[in-house]
Amino acid sequence: MFCKNTNTALFFNSIDEIPTKIWNHLQCENNIYFHQDFLKSIEKNHPNITFSHIVLVDENEKPTAYSSIQIVDFYMKSMQKDFDFLKKLGRQFGIIKESKPLKLLISGNTFVSGEHGLFIHQNQDKKKVIKELANAINHLVNTNKKLKNNIDAFLIKDFVRESLFITDELKKFSYNPFLVEPNMLLNIDENWLSFDNYLAAMKTKFRVKAKKAFSQSSSIKIEEVTSKNIEEFLPKMTDLYEKVAANADFNLGHFNLETYKDFKDKLGSTYILKVLILNKNVVGFMSGVITKNTLDSHFVGIDYQLNRTYAIYQRMLYHYIEIAISKKLKTINFGRTASEIKSSVGAIPQDLTMYLRHKKTITNKILKLFLQRVQPTPFQQKFPFKKQQ
Repeated sequence: MFCKNTNTALFFNSIDEIPTKIWNHLQCENNIYFHQDFLKSIEKNHPNITFSHIVLVDENEKPTAYSSIQIVDFYMKSMQKDFDFLKKLGRQFGIIKESKPLKLLISGNTFVSGEHGLFIHQNQDKKKVIKELANAINHLVNTNKKLKNNIDAFLIKDFVRESLFITDELKKFSYNPFLVEPNMLLNIDENWLSFDNYLAAMKTKFRVKAKKAFSQSSSIKIEEVTSKNIEEFLPKMTDLYEKVAANADFNLGHFNLETYKDFKDKLGSTYILKVLILNKNVVGFMSGVITKNTLDSHFVGIDYQLNRTYAIYQRMLYHYIEIAISKKLKTINFGRTASEIKSSVGAIPQDLTMYLRHKKTITNKILKLFLQRVQPTPFQQKFPFKKQQ
């Protein structure tokens, strides 16, 4: 995918093409999501996705920002019942067709929710960077005949509310903002020196609920997945992941669990990967990454037939909390989906906004109208603590 560099942007087709001096100057690898090993692991294990990488530079050719680009096929069938009206409007106006996928160019991390797709070097004019990114994306597509013909839409994801005064610059490039399911965040109280301290902070009703979940899941063993035993667990983990993915409201991409092999080899204990075992059978798995003072939960797998009886998913949520407390972390990002049950363990929503643009002007105007109807799935926020955080 050839693209000529500009005065403000350099383009690369793979992580391996990016010179070491660029990584050294950006100093972005303290954030695991912008570490070469993390990005390369995803790139290596998803051959069905076209990857590209944009490095923005200043007038002295010094790197100012980095953006991960993925080109994916988005299928209408991946949208569940909550998006029926989008399907209807999409068919009516030809935005999304049943017969062929939408070719979507994404700036951001397809497999992680949150601001993990654009890294901006310190002391930069962030609004200027956003505008240069939008121009660089246009250049990437418009100078490549194949991309120009094939790309249907552009998506830049995910931004928290505090960033919108910067990212709303994208509106000037005809991008349409819309809210998506929020990240669910749990702030770890500094007084929680143990999981018992966490339970003690809860109202009686929620503490009883937690203890019931532990009682139901008492026969489940939680085992660490390592580079040595991952081959044993991977087939069943993949099967369980498929079931969870099938229940998701929509998927931008299908995660290849073979990536976990690289994560465990390259990232070691920074990457959390565990299986839940009942009667020698894997009935669930949980994954996540520790970055700075935060534990981000990633993909999970659940045996839904056993979930209610053995409280598998609840046990996972509590185990994430156990890990965070034991490692003296400050926050857990439980990610999107299942917001209500996550709020019952103390998580609160963090709004996320994406920006979408269709390449056809008239279609993009229609898109803007029905994106205004897109709202996160409502849920009943629970307040489990005696003194709410």
